[in-house]
Amino acid sequence: MSAMFRSFSVFNYRVWFIGALVSNTGAWMQATALSWVVLTELTNNDAGAMGITMALQFAPPLLLVGVTGWVADRFDRRRLMMLTQSLLLALGLAIGVLILTDAMTLGIMYTFALALGVIAAFDNPARQAFVSDLVNRENASNAVALNAASFNGARMIGPAVAGVVIVAVGTGWVFFLNALTFLAMIAALLLIRGDELIPRAKTTGASRLADGFRYVARRPDLIVTFSMVFLVGAFGMNFPIFASTMALEFGQEADGYGLLSSILAVGSLAGALLAARRDKARIRVVIGGTLLFAIAAGVSSIMPSYWAYAATLMFTGFAVVTMLTTANGYVQTTTDPALRGRVLALYMAILMGGTPIGAPIVGWVAAEFGPRTAILLGAGAALVAFAVGATWLIVSGRLHRADESRFRLTIDETRPLAIVTPEQFSDEVASTTPIRVPEAGPTTVPARRAG
Repeated sequence: MSAMFRSFSVFNYRVWFIGALVSNTGAWMQATALSWVVLTELTNNDAGAMGITMALQFAPPLLLVGVTGWVADRFDRRRLMMLTQSLLLALGLAIGVLILTDAMTLGIMYTFALALGVIAAFDNPARQAFVSDLVNRENASNAVALNAASFNGARMIGPAVAGVVIVAVGTGWVFFLNALTFLAMIAALLLIRGDELIPRAKTTGASRLADGFRYVARRPDLIVTFSMVFLVGAFGMNFPIFASTMALEFGQEADGYGLLSSILAVGSLAGALLAARRDKARIRVVIGGTLLFAIAAGVSSIMPSYWAYAATLMFTGFAVVTMLTTANGYVQTTTDPALRGRVLALYMAILMGGTPIGAPIVGWVAAEFGPRTAILLGAGAALVAFAVGATWLIVSGRLHRADESRFRLTIDETRPLAIVTPEQFSDEVASTTPIRVPEAGPTTVPARRAG
């Protein structure tokens, strides 16, 4: 089996991947329908209301980060996900019924958005950490990248199907179809062989919620990674707002909006598969991805036609998934296994929790100044994120001139990024050995010629 798909050699991962692909397709269908119904049926093209809906969905992961990460580390993740997936199924059915009976209002939709966010706050860190229960540490980065490929493969299918269903029979039926797809994930969780799961790290001390925060606080590389993820997640990843408002500007309907989301996923899938080919996740790829995203988003904001804008979305999707998949893999593979659930919960809170801050702002900018200005705001945030990462490389001494050429720079990743001793943050980690971030060889990249 090729290096790109090496995690498929594990039975449990194959089962998980298939269930996740079906479930993710339904999730993208629902996300598309939810945004469209708020924008066109519950309001008169109010991007601000759409931003509030997104904020309500993504606020709980930030507000509940300590609890949800602790739950993912403390309890059986498979059983936890069966519960969360069942609850999400029930919510999808309820939304569909209310829409089909014309009983849905904007206030009720806000309530459902918040409920979806609360359940997702517990589901996301468990799903992310469960990948490391399916494959060994050597394949963890590959498994994370293939997960992203599943997510974005579903993104290619889901929005386009949702757009067609909305035009053909209405938005309510999309939520019913999404509810059915959750059955695939529940079935996959039941089929996974428990005796083949990777044993989880045992802890002998007290398990404390704050340990994840203390661990990250002593890892400058993780702080930089989380900072970049926050900026891009808060202001650059509001694609439902960008795509829907641009679709309206170009005179498109729901199917045109869904197609934009699917085209974005073409680039996203390419980025995920390329990440799967890499032997390990490196922070320099995260930094480079933010710059590429800033450029791609800036170019897309000036496109004069629907199809020209759609074409640039492939590059935008490639950039953002390259960045986020690598960041996720880097966090998973360099974090103490005993704290992985809490650190990943913090990562997901930073990624998703930035939306309650950025989405209302981006939605307001789109409503007041147009979608192109809103896209430029996201591009600017990504540029700031790149500056944060590049500055850290320079200040930390990891970026310097190559000895053989004055116009070439070397990124030295042989220096340990962090050594965390057990005594520094918790009784729990006191049962483990000190953690050193894995080392990598130096990489040479061209530098700009001075003058």
